[in-house]
Amino acid sequence: MGLTKSEIFTEKQNKLAQMMKALAHPARIAIIQHLVKAQACICGDLLEELGLAQATISQHLKELKNAGLIQGAIEGTSVCYCINPKVWNQYKVAFDSFFVSYVNKDSCC
Repeated sequence: MGLTKSEIFTEKQNKLAQMMKALAHPARIAIIQHLVKAQACICGDLLEELGLAQATISQHLKELKNAGLIQGAIEGTSVCYCINPKVWNQYKVAFDSFFVSYVNKDSCC
C-alpha cells in the first residue's frame, strides 16, 4: 500500500500546513482580526461586523475552535469567543520560524 500524501512530509511541515489551513479563508481572518482588535470575548456581534449569514459565521467559528485558535463559553443562549492565548503563541512561533528562514540576498531572478 502506498504512502498518504501527509506521510511524505515531516511532522513539522504537516502541522504548519494544518495551521495555515485553519486561517485559509478571508472570513476566518476577519473573525480573528475582530477578536484581536477587541482584546476581549465577543458574544454575537460578528453578524453585524462581517455581514455574513449566521450559519456561515458559525461554521467558520467552528473551524477556528477546532484548530484551537479561539475558545468559547456558552452563556445562556449565546456563545462568547476569544483568542486562545496558548495556541495563538504556538501559531506565532511556528509562523515566525517559517518566515524568518528566508533571507533575501538579491541574487535571485
